[in-house]
Amino acid sequence: LSLYSSPARETKYVENPKTELEEGVSHLRHVMEPYTAWCQLGLWFVFSGLELTDRSKVKVDSSLCSGFFSEGYEFLQKPPAGFYPRLGVISFAGIIGLFLARGSKIKKLVYPAALMGIGTSMYYPQQAVAVAKVAGTQLYDWSLQGYIAVESLWKDN
Repeated sequence: LSLYSSPARETKYVENPKTELEEGVSHLRHVMEPYTAWCQLGLWFVFSGLELTDRSKVKVDSSLCSGFFSEGYEFLQKPPAGFYPRLGVISFAGIIGLFLARGSKIKKLVYPAALMGIGTSMYYPQQAVAVAKVAGTQLYDWSLQGYIAVESLWKDN
């Protein structure tokens, strides 16, 4: 036996066969490839009233959607005092809601929305009262319509 040489090893790479899920994802990616390329080229921005000037900058066309986008852009450039901390608290409440909503799918919808609503109502109480009033009248109208529908079914029988 030589101390300085090692015997040649015969290794062979064997690729694992693809599962049905991997095949499905691969097929979906190939089908969606033209659409993702279309979005990456910026055609979506052109058709929605925006023009891609650079890969990282979006120029707003003044004729289409300019009011909405320019107001939002200005608002995020010069937010009111305390906007980002409030946004953080409301977002954190939603994340806590997702954490607490283990189990059913209904909990995953209700808990984050409820906690975010509570967080928002703490910071914007006047708007919360206005939304509650509108929601209350809508709920009353829907319950009244349901009552009338059930009553008409009851009378028919």
